[in-house]
Amino acid sequence: MGTDLLGKTILSKQPIYKATNHLSYVEINNSSRTTWSGPLPSSFFLLSGSPTTMALLKMKFPFQKRVRMAQALWLLSWLAVIGGTFTFSLGVFLKTELHRRAEVMDNTEIHAVPNTLILAGLASLGINYFAGRISQDSLDVGRFPRWKTFLQPFFILSIFFTFLMLLAVIMSYAMKGNLEESLKIGLKNGIRFYKDTDTPGRCFQKETIDRMQMEFRCCGNTNYKDWFEVQWISNRYLDFTSKEVKDRVRSNVDGRYLVDGVPFSCCNPSSPRPCIQYKLTNNSAHYNYEYQSDELNLFIRGCRQALVNYYMGLMNTIGAGVLSVFLLQVTVLVSLRYLQTAMQAVVGQENTEIETEGYLLEKSVKETVKEFKDAVLKVFQPTQVDAAAAEAEAAGGEKVAKPAS
Repeated sequence: MGTDLLGKTILSKQPIYKATNHLSYVEINNSSRTTWSGPLPSSFFLLSGSPTTMALLKMKFPFQKRVRMAQALWLLSWLAVIGGTFTFSLGVFLKTELHRRAEVMDNTEIHAVPNTLILAGLASLGINYFAGRISQDSLDVGRFPRWKTFLQPFFILSIFFTFLMLLAVIMSYAMKGNLEESLKIGLKNGIRFYKDTDTPGRCFQKETIDRMQMEFRCCGNTNYKDWFEVQWISNRYLDFTSKEVKDRVRSNVDGRYLVDGVPFSCCNPSSPRPCIQYKLTNNSAHYNYEYQSDELNLFIRGCRQALVNYYMGLMNTIGAGVLSVFLLQVTVLVSLRYLQTAMQAVVGQENTEIETEGYLLEKSVKETVKEFKDAVLKVFQPTQVDAAAAEAEAAGGEKVAKPAS
């Protein structure tokens, strides 16, 4: 029960109103109705509990809760600084590992993962440093207002770099195809240039391939038979007076010296038999030997598969670690947003220990996106208007300059 603006008694439980903030009708004495066509006073919405805009994920924050949140946020922000350092270090480590095998990779697209990690890690250091400063100043109402103009661009940049970190996690799992194709072509060229120890730019190709095959216990690109298809012994070390060498060179269309053998780095030291690296397909060349049925004393696995497994295992582990840092970063930003909106209601109040409300967005997601879109359009609109005015002025000048016929 209450009274309307005319002083009449209202017995209805709740007034009925439209989205235009106009009263549709109220019931008077349960018998007659009165229509109010003017806008409803703001006090009506405060009493009825129906605000014109609904904040997203609104929460109440008493004074003690604000203090505890500021203290927890200060601790979380410094933990996130450590997480940012961890992310940066992982990016540097992955880039170093990829650079070590650059000679057996065809392109550098895979470097997008460590580059993104390095950038996101550095940005995280700055973001969480300022988050710690803001949370510390929020305990003092006199110092908090100085961050007011800083917070909006800070949140925009923070969200961008936080999702950049998530992008790095996604790429670390999704780059397997690019990595495999890059290694396929790079290893093929690396094996082909294995013999060019006297050629500038390829002097260390042999050492790189040999060390890689021994470290990853692999042989060739797909398997050891890849060495049968290339001349991996330099002409410098071939005796062209030998009939065998001449016959092999002449039997090949391209004049290459091809053998059914592999470099020493393909030999498996775990094999009990001394390494057989030449005439691998000739059973009569070796005692008690049958290459089709016996287990060769060579590394069976190809280097492409070995490197893909190594790098994907590395990136999957890094992805899991960075994902945990991403979740910590999101927690910091959400907590900081709640603390910011809760503290804004305290600024200017005599009693700084009042209960306030915090929220993530002042309006709904749809309205917030629309406002952001309009703000972006306003930034570019003056440029477009100036360009159109300049074109119109230039066109007018041409008309004036043109002599009358």
